[in-house]
Amino acid sequence: MLTGLSWLALEVKYLERARSFYEETLELTLEGKTDSELRFSAGSTDLVLRRPDGVPRGGLHTHYAFSIPSGEYDDWWDRLSETYDLEEAEFGSSRSLYLYDPDGNCVELGQQSVDGPGIDGIFEVVLEVEALERAADLYGELGFETVDVGDDRKRVRMDGPMALELWEPHLGLADARGGVHVDLGFETDDLDAVVSAVSERVCSLERASDTTAVIRDPDGHVLTVTEA
Repeated sequence: MLTGLSWLALEVKYLERARSFYEETLELTLEGKTDSELRFSAGSTDLVLRRPDGVPRGGLHTHYAFSIPSGEYDDWWDRLSETYDLEEAEFGSSRSLYLYDPDGNCVELGQQSVDGPGIDGIFEVVLEVEALERAADLYGELGFETVDVGDDRKRVRMDGPMALELWEPHLGLADARGGVHVDLGFETDDLDAVVSAVSERVCSLERASDTTAVIRDPDGHVLTVTEA
């Protein structure tokens, strides 16, 4: 139903400080700039950095993961560890490193099957939710499939256009937290089906145009879904 992740928006306090981290430290390409927003290219997905002067706001303390080619991992580790106190986790044969941006978002760089060079996509986003079952049911209606439930019953991992983790409030790997009021953009091949699936489950749903719907879920996350 949802075929791709178009963007992830984060809230930042100071644009130039955030720009320095993402443009210089993580080597993302700046694609657009206004007085209140920066837009970077991260492969097929945009990363949007937004000052808190309107709605929807970007996400706060959001844990999310960038894809990097497996062969680049050691180079990234060596370079970033000169400045940052990195943490590492292994998932089967893949490794991920974790660091924090200037606004407290936990940024993961993980080995994925991508071409690169450098960061090439966002493969995971973590949302904080109040009621895990309710949130998993909603995102299941959007086509995400549950693939793992945490032993503590505080998190669910779902597969879809990217990996979506739903966390009740707690600290995860690298003391990460799920994001609050996160703004996500998705693509779909059937907008009418999306609207029909969730219209009775969400706080608000607006058809912004014939091809776009803006959804606010019960936890305050905003999903903008556009039919390609």
